[in-house]
Amino acid sequence: MSPRLRSQSSSQDTPVIDLNELVASLGRQQKKTHELLSNLGFALRSFKNLNQFLELIPLMLTRVTEGESGAIILFKKTGQLQIQQLHCQIEDGCNDLRHGIEIAIYQALADRFDKIDPDFLIEFHNDFWDKLERRIELDVGVPIQIFQTPIVLDSGERGRLYVFSRNPHYQWTVDRQNLLQLVADQTAVAIAYDELTVELRKKERLDRELEIGAEIQERLLPKKFPDIPGLELAACYLIADRVGGDYYDFIPANYDRLTNKQIDDSTTNKWSIVIGDVMGKGVPAGLIMTMTRGMLRAEVLNGHSPSRILQHLNRVMYADLENSSRFVTLFYSEYDPITKMLTYSNAAHNHPLHWQAATNTMSMLDTKGALIGLEADSQYEEDRVQLQAGDTVIYYTDGFTDAANQQGERFNEENLIRTLHLACQQQLNPKQILDRTVATLENFVGKNRHGGDDMTMVVMKVKA
Repeated sequence: MSPRLRSQSSSQDTPVIDLNELVASLGRQQKKTHELLSNLGFALRSFKNLNQFLELIPLMLTRVTEGESGAIILFKKTGQLQIQQLHCQIEDGCNDLRHGIEIAIYQALADRFDKIDPDFLIEFHNDFWDKLERRIELDVGVPIQIFQTPIVLDSGERGRLYVFSRNPHYQWTVDRQNLLQLVADQTAVAIAYDELTVELRKKERLDRELEIGAEIQERLLPKKFPDIPGLELAACYLIADRVGGDYYDFIPANYDRLTNKQIDDSTTNKWSIVIGDVMGKGVPAGLIMTMTRGMLRAEVLNGHSPSRILQHLNRVMYADLENSSRFVTLFYSEYDPITKMLTYSNAAHNHPLHWQAATNTMSMLDTKGALIGLEADSQYEEDRVQLQAGDTVIYYTDGFTDAANQQGERFNEENLIRTLHLACQQQLNPKQILDRTVATLENFVGKNRHGGDDMTMVVMKVKA
C-alpha cells in the first residue's frame, strides 16, 4: 500500500473516533441523568418530610441541567415568598447569589400589599426577573444566565425552580428544559402530597374530637327510662351528624315546694320531663345543648315552678348565647305521679300533643314564651293538664315535621298528628308508637333520609 493511501485511511478514521466519543459521552450523561432522576423518584416514594425532600431539588437541578447553581423559591399560602433551598457547585459563589436573590425579592415586593394571587404572581415574577438579573450581575461581577420553570398545583402556581450559569457557552437545550420541567412536576407532587397529609391529619384529629363529643353527648342522655309510677315511657334520638343539638331528659324533682325539703320516698317524687332543640346542628349546637342540660338540672334543684325555671335559665344563658347567634327552644314539664297532674311551660318549642283516651281527641300543650337566649328579661307562662288513665303525651322536635322527601315536600305537623292519632287509637304502647311514627316518616322521605336535621321524640303514656 502506498503512503498516500495510508494517509487517506488515517484521515477517515478521525471522524469515526470523534463520533464514538460523542456517543459514549451521551451515554454516560444519559445514565447519570437516569440515576439522578431515579434517586429523586425514590425520595418521592419514601417521602416523609417535605423539607428534606426539597433539600434535594437544587442539587438535582444543577446535575440534570449541568447548571452552576440551582434554587427553589416557594410562594407560601400566608402570602410570603421564601428561598426554600439554594445549591451551588462553587460554594464561594453561594453567598453572593443568595444575597442577590434576597435583595431582588425585597425590591420586587416593595410597596406591594396585595394578597398573592395568580395575577400578582405574574406581575411579581416579571419584576423579580429583571431585578434578579441586575442584582446578581452587580453582586457576582459577571453576566449570569437565569432559567426557570413554575411549580404548578391544581390550586395554582406555588413556586419556581431556577438554574443559574456564568458559562457564556452554556446552552439552554430542549433536553435541559424537559429535565427541569420533570423535576418541577415531581416537586409539585411532593408539595401536594404534604398538604394532603396535613389536611388528612387535621381531619383525623377533628374526627377523633367529634367521636369524643359524640361519646360525651351519648353519656349525658338518659341511659334508661326512669321508673315513674303509673307511666310508660319511650324515646328516640336520631342525629343528623355525629354530634347533635337536640336534647331530652328525665330529672327527678324530689322536693316539696311547701317545705322546700328533699323527699326521700321515691313513690312521691315528681319528675321533670324536658325536650329541647338548639338552633343549628353539629359541634356548636352540641356544646350549647350540653351547657343547657347542666344549667337546667341545677335550676330544677332550686324547687321553682316550671315558668320560673325557664325564666331563670334564660337569664343565666342569655349572656352566653347573645353573641353566638344561636338560641334554644325548650319545653319543660313536671309530672306528679300521685295526682297525674302535668304542669308545663314552653320556650317557643314545638308544642307537645296530648291524646285523651276518654274522648279520642288530640290537643296541643302550649304556653307563651320566647326562645332561650333571645331576650334577657323574657317572661314565661305556665299551664297544667289533668291526665287520665290511657292518656298519651308526645314530645318532639322539628326534625320530624321539617323532614322532606325528594320532591321537597315536608312531612309537616298535619301528617305527624294524623300518624300519632291513629297509633294512639290503636292502643299501642309508647315503643310501638315511636316505631310506627319513624316507619311512616321513612316511608314518606325515604329510608335513612330525614332532611338533615336532628329528630327527637319522647312518648309518655299513663297506664290504664
